[in-house]
Amino acid sequence: MIDQIKDFASWFFVSGDPLIYGADVAIALTTAAIIFVLSYFGKWGWLWREWLTTVDHKRVGIMYIIAALLMLFRGGVDALMMRTQLVFPDMKFLSPEHYNEVFTTHGVIMILFMAMPLMFGLFNIAVPLQLGARDVAFPFLNSLSFWLFFFGAMLFNMSFVIGGSPNGGWLSYPPLSELTGSPGVGEDFYIWGIQVSGIGSLMTGINFIVTIVKMRAPGMTWSRVPIFTWSVLSSCIAIIVAFPVLTVTLALLFLDRFLGAHFFTMDGGGNAMMYVNLIWMWGHPEVYIVVLPAFGIYSEVVATFSKKRLFGYGSMVFAMLSISIMAYFTWLHHFFTMGSGANVNIFFAISTMIIAIPTGVKIFNWLFTMFRGRISFTTPMMWTLAFIPCFVVGGMTGVMLSVAPADFQFHNSYFLIAHFHQVLIGGVAFGYFAGLYYWWPKMFGFKLNETIGKWAFWIWNIGFYVCFMPQYVVGLDGMTRRINSYGWDTGWWAMNFTSTIGGFLMGIGFLFQVWQIAHSIKFMEKDTTGDPWGARTLEWSIPSPAPLYNFATTPLVTDRDDWWEEKERIAAGKMPKEKPKLEPIHMPKNSPIPFIQSICWFTVGFGLVFHWLWIAIPGFVGIALTLLAHSFNYDTDYYIPVDEIRQTEAKAGRGV
Repeated sequence: MIDQIKDFASWFFVSGDPLIYGADVAIALTTAAIIFVLSYFGKWGWLWREWLTTVDHKRVGIMYIIAALLMLFRGGVDALMMRTQLVFPDMKFLSPEHYNEVFTTHGVIMILFMAMPLMFGLFNIAVPLQLGARDVAFPFLNSLSFWLFFFGAMLFNMSFVIGGSPNGGWLSYPPLSELTGSPGVGEDFYIWGIQVSGIGSLMTGINFIVTIVKMRAPGMTWSRVPIFTWSVLSSCIAIIVAFPVLTVTLALLFLDRFLGAHFFTMDGGGNAMMYVNLIWMWGHPEVYIVVLPAFGIYSEVVATFSKKRLFGYGSMVFAMLSISIMAYFTWLHHFFTMGSGANVNIFFAISTMIIAIPTGVKIFNWLFTMFRGRISFTTPMMWTLAFIPCFVVGGMTGVMLSVAPADFQFHNSYFLIAHFHQVLIGGVAFGYFAGLYYWWPKMFGFKLNETIGKWAFWIWNIGFYVCFMPQYVVGLDGMTRRINSYGWDTGWWAMNFTSTIGGFLMGIGFLFQVWQIAHSIKFMEKDTTGDPWGARTLEWSIPSPAPLYNFATTPLVTDRDDWWEEKERIAAGKMPKEKPKLEPIHMPKNSPIPFIQSICWFTVGFGLVFHWLWIAIPGFVGIALTLLAHSFNYDTDYYIPVDEIRQTEAKAGRGV
């Protein structure tokens, strides 16, 4: 019996690596600390009432952002482990198997569990407020979306210490991801972690499309919709088309692994190239899904801190919508070298070059917005300014990669690694940092420290260029991606050493951001105005942090930058808009069902990872019961009385 328990434990728990043991200790200590703090201060009830069961879009957004920053730390540690392994030739820091697991989890975490939730967090914080709405269209679904993401991310991250991490690359191409190439449970963790969180992502896309179409304030015609909200709509259009493709693709891969199907196994009559086509039908639009909202953030920031209306509003909207459509005609440029034929390669090369045009249009729009503007060099603006040259270089190297004959040299080299990090960090991460700094006062009621923020900015940016510029060179010199070791005779060590220094500088920049948040919480620079930046859109017309109901009275929109124009009218001595009479505000009630149902989804995923139907089936039953319970729950809303609204507004220094 004891021997059986030992055999099971050695199979079930990851062992044999000091780094894993260190992670086990860190997880145990962190969990114990959280339990102790919540128990010592008696906060379990508060946690349940205010956060775990909330349907308030602002709190859901904050939880998304916290989870994303934790995933940024995890993905960043993976990156530094890889750079440490490559700092010198013939390093023995990571075993080849562990290295494969680390670069696989790094890619998945950074794209799906860092960039996506950070994006969704900013959606939740800004979009309803920009629209003049009280919440999203489906608050219950919004809460369920977050918890599905969260438990999907936890299921995937669990593989680090239980069962073993996936090691087939961040897109898990067959045959390496089939049972013959990956007989362990790592790939099943990959499939079900992404499946569970992907369902939440699809729900979010649907929710925000309906919110933007149906929840706009009176007078907010399509020509008056804020540009960030337009970028969210473009992104969500791509989400609802792309994510079903991912869901089906991973379902087919799981059927191969679980039931012995042969969709992608060549020896069983399947076709691995079908998987590659399907995964990139999702994968390339995914790049635009995460970068389009960043374009919206840059547009808001540039207009605010240049004290000018955004140049070329109509062309900006057209450019973003056209990108969300053209994104589906470029996927094959990821495998020009795989023998699709010259005509196919030509079509996708041309489509890739065409999609660069609307991106270039936006660059000029931002530059012309800044032209003759009164620019304030705040941290959001600095991240925006840093993005422009970075993304231009990333875009130019992308056009180089779109040339099919040249791609035979660039393909799967470190030139490609440098390119997509330049686009995803310089385009996406910089944009979300700008958005985080920009909307932080609206979330929490205080600004982040500008001095520490600028230190973080410069360290991040210097580290970025030191890290990734050498990778272009070493890639052209023949270093391919995914190798865990190289010899002294290759001549690559100097560039890799330099790149590793840059990676650690970015890690230090992240630590400065953590210090910045901690410092700002302690020495709080409170926002008493609701509009600390002198901004232009409706979210800045209400107190900071925004009250539960957002707007005491529904705003009437008469201009594109309605809040800016209202301030200009008041400054010119004109009367402010007349506000309607206060009325009770209809609001949704909190619900525990999204949290409980997501635990059931986690249970299903965990059971199917280990092929334990005795765990998966109760999880399915739990999902069915929670759906049934919600179907017969009619006590879903309430009204905030007028007296409570007056008290809340008075406390915020607003008369109504």
